Amino acid sequence: MNATGNGRRIVARNRRAFHDYHIEERIEAGIVLTGTEVKALRQGRANIAEAHAGEMQGELYLFNCNIPEYGPANRFNHEPRRPRKLLLHKREIERLIGAVKRKGMTLVPLALYFAPHGKVKVELGLARGKKLHDKRAAAKERDWQREKARLLRQRAAG
Repeated sequence: MNATGNGRRIVARNRRAFHDYHIEERIEAGIVLTGTEVKALRQGRANIAEAHAGEMQGELYLFNCNIPEYGPANRFNHEPRRPRKLLLHKREIERLIGAVKRKGMTLVPLALYFAPHGKVKVELGLARGKKLHDKRAAAKERDWQREKARLLRQRAAG
């Protein structure tokens, strides 16, 4: 687990999301968890790389988020990949569902973290999928920036 300057203790990050999607908007949402899930998160155990958010019965849920079982909980454990309800205002839920349905966008979790007051939050990104040529262009730009920095270091040293 790593901490950021604003008091967040990050449990899991989805670095792949920035490679596969153009993130157009970021939203912070609460998440409904059981006690053993929170304890597993406090140990820093979670994976949101394959997760996504979607609608189920008029609510937003986080699907395919893997929070492994908490060892000491024994038989009172949780199911690791169960759908978890996201907590947002009704208008915000309707707006996000509308964007997903009308504009063909996706809700992708970017980070799972503990807020300063101890509650678990999910940072969602309203995203549009990148095409293969966009990914290639981003890789080319990244390589050029790396090469440029290397050349500048060589020039300064020599």
